[in-house]
Amino acid sequence: MDVLPQTVKRVIEQTNTFIVENDKTARRFIKNITPEKSQPSLKMFHLNKFTDPVDLPTFLEPCFNGTNVGLLSEAGCPGVADPGADIVSLAHQHNIKVVPLVGPSSILMAVMSSGMNGQSFAFNGYLPIDKNERKNEIKRLERLSFEHNQSQLFIETPYRNNKMLESLCNILEKNTQICVACDITLDTEFIKTQSAANWKKNIVDLHKRPTIFIIHKS
Repeated sequence: MDVLPQTVKRVIEQTNTFIVENDKTARRFIKNITPEKSQPSLKMFHLNKFTDPVDLPTFLEPCFNGTNVGLLSEAGCPGVADPGADIVSLAHQHNIKVVPLVGPSSILMAVMSSGMNGQSFAFNGYLPIDKNERKNEIKRLERLSFEHNQSQLFIETPYRNNKMLESLCNILEKNTQICVACDITLDTEFIKTQSAANWKKNIVDLHKRPTIFIIHKS
């Protein structure tokens, strides 16, 4: 509750039907927020990479009976870099009211704390895994940043974070700024912006730590 408003707690207290990525972690989260809530009363629909798209309409059936359905993301904000966007789109198609709840977004919090361009930025998700394709994409994003004065954000699978930072230091021009925003809202939070040349001299350990990377070339 250090990073969630009371509104979220109230909604969870009043909701028993949820669309989640993972049943176990969703139940744990709900129990932490509302310990008094009956776990057997919870109904969970699973929305992840294994979900068959034809099943999505059934997730919204309770709404037609006047029952509220909550959407929970494993991390970050539902629908943002998250499969929940598919169910939200479907809700709009069926004229079901969609209510976004205020909560932390690592993407926006990284931009806020980066000192980079908050007027124009783009989130690019994951970069290619192939070494050559990744190099080309990093150079493309650096070029876009320079041409449009636009900060470029992306993420990496946490266990490959160190390789990502190493790649950025080796591929980007030495004066291109890199922001590393790691473990946002946690006690181990680390956020720093400096040039690629300076990062090369001061590498940090990001292994298995959720991280947002932002680059900007002026």
